Amino acid sequence: MSTLVSPHGANQLQPRLLSGATHESERQRAQSLPRVRLSSREVGDLIMLGIGGFTPLQGFMNRADWERVCDDMAMANGLFWPIPITLSTDETTAGDITEGRDVTLVDADSGEMMATMRVDEKYTIDKAHECTSVYKTTHTEHPGVQMVMAQGPINLAGPVKVLSQGEFPHKYPKLFLTPAQTRELFETRGWQTVAAFQTRNPMHRSHEYLAKVAIETCDGVLIHSLLGKLKPGDIPAEVRAQAIDTLIEHYFLRDTVVQAGYPLDMRYAGPREALLHALFRQNYGCSHLIVGRDHAGVGDYYGPFDAHHIFDEIPGDALEIKPLKIDWTFWCDKCDGMASMRTCPHSAENRLLLSGTKLRKALSEGAQVPTHFSRPEVLVILRKYYAGLKDEERAEVKLAGHSAK
Repeated sequence: MSTLVSPHGANQLQPRLLSGATHESERQRAQSLPRVRLSSREVGDLIMLGIGGFTPLQGFMNRADWERVCDDMAMANGLFWPIPITLSTDETTAGDITEGRDVTLVDADSGEMMATMRVDEKYTIDKAHECTSVYKTTHTEHPGVQMVMAQGPINLAGPVKVLSQGEFPHKYPKLFLTPAQTRELFETRGWQTVAAFQTRNPMHRSHEYLAKVAIETCDGVLIHSLLGKLKPGDIPAEVRAQAIDTLIEHYFLRDTVVQAGYPLDMRYAGPREALLHALFRQNYGCSHLIVGRDHAGVGDYYGPFDAHHIFDEIPGDALEIKPLKIDWTFWCDKCDGMASMRTCPHSAENRLLLSGTKLRKALSEGAQVPTHFSRPEVLVILRKYYAGLKDEERAEVKLAGHSAK
C-alpha cells in the first residue's frame, strides 16, 4: 500500500490515455469524426487529462463547472478546483457539432489527432468574468487574459479518450514523467514526503536555497519544470534541464532530488495558478509545494506573497498537499550566505535580491552577472545558450513588478 498522498479527489490516478487494442480501434474511429482544433494551452490540458495529472477530471468542464470554478474554486459537485479547464471553438465548427456526438480533437499546430471527445454540452461564457475571477484583471497585456480573450466564442464539454501525449515524450525522453512514474520513483526511493519545486527558469542561488530548505523537512524534492509555452525571452526547457542537472550534480546530495517536466503552458494566474500547481503536484505524489515570492506571477498584477495567502483562504480539506511558504530570499554579505527575511537581521544594502528575470536580462545583454547570483557551472551553460542566439531570436527582457526590486 502506498504511503504517498492520495490523488486529488480519488483513491487512485484516473488517466484518460488509451493503450493497446483500445487505442488502435479508437484511433481508427477518430479518422471519420468531425474535427476540433486545439490551442497550445488546450493541448497541454488534454495531455494532463491523459496522464492523470488532472485526476479526477474526465474531460473538459461544462458550464456549471466553469461558473462555480470561477466563483467558488469548486466544481458543480463540490470538488475543489481553482482554474477552469475548458475547450473552445469557433461558431462555424460548433454549429456542425451535435450534442451527444463524438468529435476528434486535433493539435492546431501539428495537425496530430490527440483525442476523441463526446460533446455533452455547447455553451458560451463571459470571458471578462473568467479573467476577473482567475487573473484579477481584464488588462489585455496580461498573458493569461490574452489566452482567454483569444478563445473561440463557444465552449465544448465532455469526457475525452486521449490518443497521444504529443511531442513531449519524444522531445524530452528523460524529463517527461507521468504521475504514475513519479509515484513509482518516489516509492522506489522510500520517500513518503516530497516537496515540489515549480520552475520555468534555470535555478539560481535563491531557487537552490528553497529546494535545500525543503530537503531539510521532506524526504526529497521534485524539481518540476514547465515544458509548455512561455513568454518571449524565456529560456527553452532543454537548456533549463541541462542547467538544473548540472546544479544537482555539483550542489545536492545524491538521491535527494528528482528532476522532471510537465506539459502545461503557463497561465500566469498568480495565486490561483499556485493552487493548481499544488493540486496536480498532489497527483504526482508530492506532499508539499514550495511557494516562494510571486509564484506564477507576471508584472505587478499580484502581491509578492498573494500565493501564500490564498492557501489560507481555501477549506482545510480542499487539498491534501500543503504549501511550504518561504519569505524573500537573498544573498547577504554580512551573513556570508543565502538567507531570508525570517533569518537575516541585516539591512537592505547588504542583500542581493535574486530573480530569474534579472538573470535572463543580464545574460541576454551580455552584462556581468553579480557574484553569488548563480553557480559558475550553471552560468557556463546559460552563457553558451545566449552566445548561440541570432539577433532576431533575442527578445528584450524587461524588469517589471517584483522582479524589478
